[in-house]
Amino acid sequence: MSADGHRPIIIIRRKKVVHGHHGGAWKIAFADFMTALMALFLVLWVLSSADPAQKTAVAEYFRTPLVVAMAGGDRDTASTSAIPGGGPDPIFAEGERNRIDPREEQLLAEERARMSELEERIEAVIERDPLLRELKDQIRIDVTPEGLRIQVVDTEQRPMFELGSARLAPYMRTLLRTLAPMLNELPNSIQISGHTDSLPYVGGEAGYSNWELSADRAGASRRELIAGGLASEKLLRVSGMADRVRFEGAGPNDAINRRITVIVLNSRTAEAILNPDDPDMQQVGDAPDSVITEPAIATPAEDAAVPEGATEPGSQRVTP
Repeated sequence: MSADGHRPIIIIRRKKVVHGHHGGAWKIAFADFMTALMALFLVLWVLSSADPAQKTAVAEYFRTPLVVAMAGGDRDTASTSAIPGGGPDPIFAEGERNRIDPREEQLLAEERARMSELEERIEAVIERDPLLRELKDQIRIDVTPEGLRIQVVDTEQRPMFELGSARLAPYMRTLLRTLAPMLNELPNSIQISGHTDSLPYVGGEAGYSNWELSADRAGASRRELIAGGLASEKLLRVSGMADRVRFEGAGPNDAINRRITVIVLNSRTAEAILNPDDPDMQQVGDAPDSVITEPAIATPAEDAAVPEGATEPGSQRVTP
């Protein structure tokens, strides 16, 4: 209270605070989110249009440790130990295997892509040729773990060979000579195997049998492919499998078991055939047409010498 007895007048001025949008920081966060989302959809779109080889390369990139990639693949940097040479794998065998396998997978993926392209070209040629188009149902082409497999199968109405003989039908000759130059388009090795049904010869397996017949037919097919222009150095194995490997789902005496199988081998399967004692290759070639066996000797049936006591090839084969 002042000296004259009056209360002092106190004026309180309240500062008006206007609440804004927190400085707009949320806009930056939202813009970052939308950018990341756009990048995600862009990556998904690119991957959807990539071929298997490109996808494998992308996967290998993300599997490669950053330190190893920056060091140019130096194995010393692949150790998780701070001491060079330390850790449970001092010789870096496991790390070396992990670095090589993805690259080998990429090479196999690239081979599969090339074989798929060859498959499409073969199918297109068959479709354009009126004569070969009639054989379309007897030609089975697919890409297997061993390579590009081409199977030409028999039917009761249109057999590839004369009964019990390795003499080719004219349309079979045409087909093989058409395939020959196309098989040269890839550098891969070729395997040919002959197969029969289970109808036996009267003399059993003591004389001329399905073993010799399948080998003779494989050999006759080889000669036609060579005559059609196939490079002979591409041939890695020609063998006869008799009736031991049936066509999938077929009965023992079904005509479809009588077939010639030509496989354009991928590099890993070819390596397994050439180096059967390599422990790293023992898991390769488990499919029926890639079993590593000692091939039968293929000789022309029409010129083959008949063992003493055996019947003439094809003359005494049991027929249904």
